[in-house]
Amino acid sequence: MKEVIKVENLTKKFGNFTAVDNISFSVFEGEIFGFLGANGAGKTTAMRMLCGLSHPTFGKGNVAGFDIFRESESVKKNIGYMSQKFSLYEDLKVWENLRLFGGIYGMKLPEINAKTNRILSELGFESERNTLVKSLPLGWKQKLSFSVSIFHEPKIVFLDEPTGGVDPVVRRQFWELIYDAADRGITVFVTTHYMDEAEYCDRLSIMVDGKIIALDTPANLKQQFIVATMDEVFHKLARKAKRIDN
Repeated sequence: MKEVIKVENLTKKFGNFTAVDNISFSVFEGEIFGFLGANGAGKTTAMRMLCGLSHPTFGKGNVAGFDIFRESESVKKNIGYMSQKFSLYEDLKVWENLRLFGGIYGMKLPEINAKTNRILSELGFESERNTLVKSLPLGWKQKLSFSVSIFHEPKIVFLDEPTGGVDPVVRRQFWELIYDAADRGITVFVTTHYMDEAEYCDRLSIMVDGKIIALDTPANLKQQFIVATMDEVFHKLARKAKRIDN
C-alpha cells in the first residue's frame, strides 16, 4: 500500500512544554484513519503540523509527497481540511461557496461549473443552489462543508471533529460521504470524540499526553484490551493522562 502520510519522531515544544512527543506512524492511500485523544492530548497540535500550519520542533513528516517543514505550501495545496466550525462563507450562496473554493485551489471555470452541478445533484441540493449558507440547517452545512473540502479532489482530507453538534442520523449520513471519498482514493484523516464513529475507521491511533500509546484496527484494539467497544478502550487509555490542556 502507498503511504500518503509518514511521520517519524515528530515533536512540537512550546518552551518547556512538549505538546507532541516523538510520535511516528504512517497512513495509506484510501484509508480512513482515526486520530483520537482527549482534550489536551496533543492531537490538534499534531494535525496542524501535518497540514503545514505549524513547523515541528524535531522529527520528520511527509504529507501527500511533500515535506511538512520545507514544503508546507505544497502540502496545503494538496490536502483538504474541514473543521467543526465548517469552512464556509455564511453570506455567500451555496453555489458561490463551491465556486470560490474551486478558484482558490486553481481549478478552471468550466471544471468548477461542471463539478458544482454534479455535487449539488449528488447532495440533493439543486433547489438550494441560490440559498445563503447561513439559512441552511446544520446538517446541510456539514455536508456542504465536506464537499467544499474535497472539491479539488485532494489526496488527503483532514477532518477535525467534523460531526460535532449534529444528531446521530445526520452523522451516519455524513459518514456515507466519507466512505464515498475513500472509495475514490482520497485518504481521510479524522479526529472525533464520538467512539461509535471510531468504529467506522480502518485504523485508529490514540494519543495521551502527547504520545501515541495505541495504534491498530478497532477490532484488534478491542481484542487487545478485552472490551466490547471502542468507548471502553478509549476510557481505559485516557485515564492515564496527567495533563488537561494542549
